[in-house]
Amino acid sequence: MAVERTFSILKPDATERNLTGAINAMIEKAGLRIVAQKRVQITKAQAEQFYGVHKARPFFGELVEFMISAPVVVQVLEGEGAIAKYREVMGATDPAKADANTIRKVHAKSIGENSVHGSDSAENAAIEMGQFFAGNEIVG
Repeated sequence: MAVERTFSILKPDATERNLTGAINAMIEKAGLRIVAQKRVQITKAQAEQFYGVHKARPFFGELVEFMISAPVVVQVLEGEGAIAKYREVMGATDPAKADANTIRKVHAKSIGENSVHGSDSAENAAIEMGQFFAGNEIVG
């Protein structure tokens, strides 16, 4: 399996509860390296662009409002099969259905406040990283 990079967001429900360190520990324990990380306040325009794929869905407005409600931590993760590995570490979107010891099982409050986002493909990871990081911000 190749070394690859993926994009992660620690969402407002996680940052408001000071879970950045605990979630980072779970990421690193899974063998992923955090090669870029910063705390940002996402604007409404950024959230609408980022989640544009969901624009026609009934939860779009609520999702945008949630994502701008508090700062988030955006990250670039690197490792062997990083995209699939991070999705496994995150767990199912619904924390009630997530496997034990996954980020969402341990930390998520609900399906909507599920603590983390992770890219679902190499193509989306590249797009999402580009929305929040300049190339010189990613080290390693």
